[in-house]
Amino acid sequence: MRFRRAYLWLCLPASLLLAGGLLLPAHLRALDAAVVQSAGRQGPTLLQDGQTLVAAEKLGAAQLLLQAAELEKIPGREGLGVMLTNLTRQDPRMLFWGGDLPMETLFESNFLPTDQNLPLAAFLIRRENREAALARLRDSPRAAVAELLQSRSLKQTEIFSPSSSGAGQAFDTAVCLAGLLIEGGHLTAGLSGETLNLAATSRRGGGSLPLEQELMDFMSLGERLNWDQLTAFTAQIPNATALHRLAAAARRAGGQLPVLFAAVQLSGRPAAVGAYLERFPDTGLADLGASLRYGANGVSELAQRQERFYDPALERRVTACAPVGVFSGWGAVLALQTPVLALETKWLLYLFAGFCLAATLRRADPVTVSPPVLGLRWLRNGLFALGFLLVVLCLTEPFLSPKNPPGATALRLFPSALAAAVPAVATPIHQTIMNPIILLPLLVFLVLQALLYLACLVKLAEILRQRLPPQMKLKLLENEDHLFDAGLYLGFVGTIASLIIASQGLVEFSLMAAYSSTCFGIIFVVIFKIFHLRPARRSLLLEVEAQRIATEAATPETPVPAAAPAAIVPS
Repeated sequence: MRFRRAYLWLCLPASLLLAGGLLLPAHLRALDAAVVQSAGRQGPTLLQDGQTLVAAEKLGAAQLLLQAAELEKIPGREGLGVMLTNLTRQDPRMLFWGGDLPMETLFESNFLPTDQNLPLAAFLIRRENREAALARLRDSPRAAVAELLQSRSLKQTEIFSPSSSGAGQAFDTAVCLAGLLIEGGHLTAGLSGETLNLAATSRRGGGSLPLEQELMDFMSLGERLNWDQLTAFTAQIPNATALHRLAAAARRAGGQLPVLFAAVQLSGRPAAVGAYLERFPDTGLADLGASLRYGANGVSELAQRQERFYDPALERRVTACAPVGVFSGWGAVLALQTPVLALETKWLLYLFAGFCLAATLRRADPVTVSPPVLGLRWLRNGLFALGFLLVVLCLTEPFLSPKNPPGATALRLFPSALAAAVPAVATPIHQTIMNPIILLPLLVFLVLQALLYLACLVKLAEILRQRLPPQMKLKLLENEDHLFDAGLYLGFVGTIASLIIASQGLVEFSLMAAYSSTCFGIIFVVIFKIFHLRPARRSLLLEVEAQRIATEAATPETPVPAAAPAAIVPS
């Protein structure tokens, strides 16, 4: 009974420490929803930002925010929809121009009632609209606009057809679109300056590809956004790199374009959003869309951290209880303010839980074959705790094996007539020497085999240090043969498990990762048996033989009595 009570008391701290580590919202490669929620408690929400845009008569931008709210099913979006509908009925042109009177006046005679549903590129592609835009740009005092207009004289181009050719309307449309943004002051100083430098370089014979790439990025956005939406989207883009990333994300977005627009508008960090979507092309938009529920600061925190969004349903249900919710809330604040400290705390909880579990398992077997050595017992428990930490991290950490990003989406102009005129350009994919998907299982298998190798060393030292006869030590070493061969068994299990998981399509298949488990097992077992176990057994065998010789030398030989002469019996 006393042993059972002690066993329960040892299980309790291990369970509490493990539960505390699982409930602490800090992860190695993910950002927990609790942390995003904690970041978004202050700051405007998506609906509040939409109402601000409606009050500023930027109805086109507010319309995309409303669509993003509908896609993410954000509660309370109906009020924003009513406000937007009422103002649109009063002046439908505000949905396209957003209250920009100079632009509305410039194209007033050419703007049709059906044009309010068109993107800007489809509106500017018309000849009369291009001519009106070019006439406006010729009178602009801005140097960047003047350089863009002079780039129309280029004869050698790589993406667009030259402006003077029969298919030059695409190049002229791109120049008009970028020029109008610069003329109206809707671009940052950094992006306007880069446009000026690129245009000047191309005109002086330095190559037109960088300029054409930037114009193509503007066209990609203009194919999907009207004037009001485009000016709001590009207002905070700092440089051409961020523009290129966001344009590539817009080409991939499809029906999720409102989510992209809302993430850029709400966070105020277009460069971070573009980098996030370039890093996570498959799941980035979905993660940003999920973070829209937590307002501007929540989206900004996710984009700044550059980590996947993680929302565990089970943890949500568990943290609904008051005591657990208080601990999780404290952990979310800690992970928000000092993420490294929160992650270290989580790992220490796992480590202490493994140490307590090792002590519990030791007490679970009260009958020991040989008395343990105190120092080695602590070392053995520490090794078990390290292995426990690694196993728990592999089982609980999300997104440890990310998939390879797909190739870049080819550029496409919106009008079908221009699709054949402009060739598609894809961003080159840079291949790395070692895929991170292969490195992760290699590291896991290596650490597991190293821990098992250290455990065998500890067991060997424990047996050798015990005060037992060498014959008994040899028998104990023979009894531990299965432990000393455990590296081989673990290697085979790792290889088989890797092949099974890969065959199910859960992760990307890799023969190197699969067979590395067996390879590491063979290497560590060979090193242990040749350089550690074999010399120990040889020493014990020599010790046994020396004791036998000493025993025989110390024992005096007993004299054999002479046989009595046989009596002669007369016949």
